[in-house]
This record gives sequence, C-alpha cells and structure tokens, in this order.
Amino acid sequence: MELFLISFGALFSIMNPLGTVPIFVGLTDDYSKKARAITAFWTAIDVFVILILSFFAGKFILSFFGISLNALKIAGGLIIATSGFALLTGKFREHKGIKRDRVKEIIENRDPISLTPLAIPMLAGPGTISLLIAYNQEYKLPQEILIIVGAIFAASLTIYLILKSAHLIVKFLGDSGINALSRIIGFIVIAIGVEYILSTVISVMENLV
Repeated sequence: MELFLISFGALFSIMNPLGTVPIFVGLTDDYSKKARAITAFWTAIDVFVILILSFFAGKFILSFFGISLNALKIAGGLIIATSGFALLTGKFREHKGIKRDRVKEIIENRDPISLTPLAIPMLAGPGTISLLIAYNQEYKLPQEILIIVGAIFAASLTIYLILKSAHLIVKFLGDSGINALSRIIGFIVIAIGVEYILSTVISVMENLV
C-alpha cells in the first residue's frame, strides 16, 4: 500500500492534471458535454499507454544508450525539480512547450487534442517518463510491478475524472484557485526531484567509501 501511495502521489504531482484544466477548457470551450467526456477519456487512455510503455520499455532504453540508473535518477530529479519551479512561478505551460499563441492556433485548427498537446507534453512529459524508467529499474518483483501498474491506472483514471469535470472545476475554483493549487503541488514536485537527487548522491557516496 505504501508503494502504491508513493508512486501514485509522485505521478499525480508531476503530471499535475489540475494545471491542465484551464487549457482543456480553452480547447473544448464549444464542445458538447459528450464530446468533452470523449476527449477526456481518450486523453486518459493516451496517457495510460504512454506511461505503461515508458515503464516496461525503460530497461531497453537504458541499455541501448548505456545509461546507469544513478545517472537517470539525477537527470530525472533535475527535470522533475524544474517542472516544480515552473509550477511555482506560474510558467507551467511555457515549461511544457505550450505557448499561448500555440493554444489559440490549436483551437482555431481543431487538431486532435487528446494526444497532443494534452497527453504529450502537458501530462506525460519527460519528468513522468524518467520517473517510470527509474521505477522499472528499482522495483523488479512481480508484486511491485503490479502495484506500480495499478498506480498508473489510478493516475490515468484521476486524469479522466478531472478533465471530464474541468468546466465545473473552473467555475468552482476559478483561475486563481487553480493557480494556488498548482503552486502548492509545485512545491511538492520540487521536493520529489530533490529527494531523487539526494538519495542517488548518498548511494554513490556510500559505494565509494
């Protein structure tokens, strides 16, 4: 249960679906309620597939590029921490590569939005992918793998529920409320990134002694 809560909390914090709510609302403003639900559903499915592939293909990516787990955890920690800083400073969209003019362009052209920009890069970004690759190398027991897959499923389901209710969330919290929550989550994300870096550095130092 502890592993589930840790992995789910880390995935939820790094993906920050609440930070995606304003963009989802802007992109689906003239959608029907059913169309919004369908878009939210396929976004969650896309995220789930991307995360599962990242988790199970992680060892092949590491071996192909000759990357050690410690190097990955430090790099992932840096990416996760910078995502947290972006949330704290209110620059989450720019950090994810989604500029305001790009959002307007997508709205005007009505490109398929469930995969991009919602699933990639807004939700399943480099920080989330590197975290799961590290999990793949760290947790190898069948029970641990099932727990992490369950956490991925729970995180994807949460994304679906949040995006499906996005317009209600905006009405209830408003932009200021969402920004406040994003900043709180940003602090947690920074702590996760720093913890990853610190634990790796301590591990390396212990091996040298």
